[in-house]
Amino acid sequence: MAGASGSVEEEGGLRAEESPSGGVDVWSDAVSSHAPEHLLVMVHGILGSTNDWQYAANEFVKQLPDDVIVHCSEKNMNTLTLDGVDVMGERLADEVLDVISRKPELTKISFLAHSVGGLVARYAIAKLYRHPNSTFDSKAEGTICGLEAVNFITVATPHLGSRGNKQVPLLFGFITIEKVASRVIHWIFRRTGRHLFLTDSAEGEPPLLQRMVEDYGNLYFISALRAFKRRVAYANAGCDHIVGWRTSSIRRNTELPKWEESVCEKYPHIVHEEYSEEISDEKCQDLAADCDFDLLEEKMVTGLRRVSWEKVDVSFHTSMRSFAAHSIIQVKYAFMNEGADVIQHIIDHFQL
Repeated sequence: MAGASGSVEEEGGLRAEESPSGGVDVWSDAVSSHAPEHLLVMVHGILGSTNDWQYAANEFVKQLPDDVIVHCSEKNMNTLTLDGVDVMGERLADEVLDVISRKPELTKISFLAHSVGGLVARYAIAKLYRHPNSTFDSKAEGTICGLEAVNFITVATPHLGSRGNKQVPLLFGFITIEKVASRVIHWIFRRTGRHLFLTDSAEGEPPLLQRMVEDYGNLYFISALRAFKRRVAYANAGCDHIVGWRTSSIRRNTELPKWEESVCEKYPHIVHEEYSEEISDEKCQDLAADCDFDLLEEKMVTGLRRVSWEKVDVSFHTSMRSFAAHSIIQVKYAFMNEGADVIQHIIDHFQL
């Protein structure tokens, strides 16, 4: 997306520059009376790079030139994504702090993350969370490093991990294969694999992803999520062989909706939308009473449902490249642009 460190590239009214501590900033070079005050941090998935979000970054800046500056994270590129969700979250938090320190005009912050990047972003915001200044207003929300938190958007993110039945469709739903995978996945994906398959519990602590559904120690995972005005989970309803529908949409099996075709001509690949209200722990337990669920998975669903979510279900079942749905949904490659309508949906519903 950009050349040598610190270099600036200009193309079609856009400017892209590598930041001193890593990552790429994208903004409009159009003359404006003020600099954009809303920072959008884009986070790639496993074995990814800043280029993964290039299409979306360019579209955001083209369509919202006076409103947003986009930062495509770089601190966890390629094999660094195998170091673990916590390590990557620490790096991302440091990177965001650096961007904020260089741009004093910023007042708002949002995140857009793909795949494992959504877990990394959830960890990072827990590090960056600041308690509300007011001790008298019970409805006051905290901030993300002093900035107003607006949109937290994940795309095909395994919020519930990859451990449960059919959470990784590539394993064909065979329980025996899934159990074997959970024992050997760290050979390939190292600490990140352990986190995804929830095999990292040690010294009496729960697995990291379970810890991340509540405020745990000095990491305010749920408070940080609650600070955002909206939380959105885009999920592939099928054809995604890497991340299953249930884990990416934060649902139980019995809650997966029925869908037929697109809900809107403008967004042909979006097949279902719903708003999931914040639910109390007691209500979550009632909903799960008659379900056949994994106890650990249920704890994560319950924890994440303490905040409201917008859920957008996507299907590329009519696409010739449906096998690549996990990449198509974010338009990772320019020649695979079937997911352009999903990016447009994200932009159209983005709260400024």
